[in-house]
Amino acid sequence: MERPASATHKIAVFSSGLSRGSNLCALHNYFTQNKLPVEIALVIFTCKNAPAIPLAKARNLNYQIISTNNMPSFETRAIELCRQNNIELIALAGFLKQLSEDFIKQVQVPILNIHPALLPEFGGKGMYGMAVHQAVFASGDNVSGATIHLVNSQYDNGKIVAQQKVDISSCKNPAEIAGKVLEIEHSLYAPAIFQFLLKS
Repeated sequence: MERPASATHKIAVFSSGLSRGSNLCALHNYFTQNKLPVEIALVIFTCKNAPAIPLAKARNLNYQIISTNNMPSFETRAIELCRQNNIELIALAGFLKQLSEDFIKQVQVPILNIHPALLPEFGGKGMYGMAVHQAVFASGDNVSGATIHLVNSQYDNGKIVAQQKVDISSCKNPAEIAGKVLEIEHSLYAPAIFQFLLKS
């Protein structure tokens, strides 16, 4: 059954650990400020102390806390919630756990992730957060950026959906690279999600 052109696209955002929620906020701000037909209908946190939870509360977002101590249990519950909320796309934002191939098949919606480097470089297991920026800094590269890709059962291995570069030649340490890349993440993720939904 095709959706009416005017209907709202419902997405879920998954965030794990103590993620600060900056990408979640950037997504919500972009969709609401531009009055786009995209609703963050579900947010799943994996830690009750996540700093992003107050941000979700302040925006009246529907959120759930599900531990990833037992990943099969987490995935079963996440699938249930996605179906209950008619989710069409999952956006990972600071979600560091590896989703199983079974989950990816069963949830039956595309899953996008944002990675703080220019894949296929500086990706794979253990390459997240400051570890990525430290590796980029150590490489001596003058350019970094952010990559949005489809999620499969291997870390940072899915088809690239969008990518944007940023000049880091003036950065004196990994933290400065992180700051520049985060700005790119915030400007890239939401438009890429919206374009992906329009093409789906």
